[in-house]
Amino acid sequence: MTDPDFNHRVRAALANGTLQDALGGLETGLVARRAAAIAALPEFERLRDDGRAIRDRTLAELDMHLETFERNATAAGSVVHWAATAAEANAIILNILKAAGAKRVTKGKSMVSEETGLNHDLERAGVETIETDLGEYILQLRGEMPSHIIAPAIHLTQHDVEADFRRYHTGKPADRVLDDPQTLVAEARAILREKFLCADAGITGANFLIAETGSTVLVTNEGNGDLTQSLPKTHIVLTSIEKVVPTLAEAATLLRLLSRSATGQELTAYTTLTTGPKRNADPDGPESCHIVILDNGRSDLLASKYRDVLRCIRCGACLNHCPIYKSIGGHAYGSVYAGPIGAALSPALGGLDANRDLPNASTFCGRCEDVCPVKIPLVTMMRQWRADDFESGTVPWRQRQALALWSAIARRPKLYHLLARFSVALLSALGHRRGFFHRLPLLGAWTASRDVPAPQGRTFQQLWRETQRGVPR
Repeated sequence: MTDPDFNHRVRAALANGTLQDALGGLETGLVARRAAAIAALPEFERLRDDGRAIRDRTLAELDMHLETFERNATAAGSVVHWAATAAEANAIILNILKAAGAKRVTKGKSMVSEETGLNHDLERAGVETIETDLGEYILQLRGEMPSHIIAPAIHLTQHDVEADFRRYHTGKPADRVLDDPQTLVAEARAILREKFLCADAGITGANFLIAETGSTVLVTNEGNGDLTQSLPKTHIVLTSIEKVVPTLAEAATLLRLLSRSATGQELTAYTTLTTGPKRNADPDGPESCHIVILDNGRSDLLASKYRDVLRCIRCGACLNHCPIYKSIGGHAYGSVYAGPIGAALSPALGGLDANRDLPNASTFCGRCEDVCPVKIPLVTMMRQWRADDFESGTVPWRQRQALALWSAIARRPKLYHLLARFSVALLSALGHRRGFFHRLPLLGAWTASRDVPAPQGRTFQQLWRETQRGVPR
């Protein structure tokens, strides 16, 4: 059955004026910057084909590339750990921290750590944990999940951040000026700098794992990831099995796609390759490096009809261009992964029962597929999840009956055309004065926020036949 909490979250998001203001900047921000970056790169479509081929080849031989990565990472001094489940990954990390005597941890942005609920387990174990990405830091103060893959606090306005800093940064002058982004960033930087300097361990994610060198690749625009992984004595990487890439050259291709698709940059401000802990001659760096590689259902996904979703390089472009996401934001989805990629991935990782609303949160307009840098067939996947949901027998009776009626009519062309002509003629007669309808029976939810144009008197099939016969319109 439809989760009532999902409907409640959607209604609350649509009624939230502050959220709507924040989301309104997507089109002129990330979307516009991506368009400009791609326009300046004539070979972008060729790169998309290359990126898709790289991801497909890697997934076809994933076990081999993971073994190669483990072998080369171990030779470079890293310790590689394998976690079958989220709970196992968190337990491994807690054991590493315990062995290192680490009580204070800095963290870089990691969607996989959100997937495993790592922060909760760390705090429950008495480990002081601080998010160092500015957006993640703000959300940690608020006790919220990220609402976007690359811009976790995109749902907040500058006024929201100022209010939070005044609420949580106690001990600072109440009359201090926090009226522009620069002053907000400066205040956060001063607080986080102390955390960097006293951290016992740092935890980051990884955008890619390079099999041929045993290196991890971390992409940020703030530099917090570099400080998180280089200042403490212990560095822990938490990532997932599909992040492996065979060679550095192939990773470079994916990086060119990632940065342009995510933020419209040719390359992010910090693209850091790390190979093991520091060596004797190195002036700085961690004394130990642990890489925790999570499965959490991905092996099963790899063997399923949904395997193409594992191509994802987490750019967030599908979210930025999705009309549903731009209307309700990420939190309304109720999942770690929101937007079209969440609608395709979350049912596979968390089960269809818990995520059946997500594939239905789509207009199937196809913008997500148009902008995906590795050409994931997201619309096809969402449609397949809807079919799987229907076949499971858990769809409400009324909805099943409506679909059965539609199917019966659609399979009978003569009946379909007859009903279509009747409906169009009736609606045309009723709506010809205004030219549109404010309300229509059975379409209350749709017409609650938009008008429906009145038909012009003929169906598409009629117009097409007239065109074929050369009949003037």
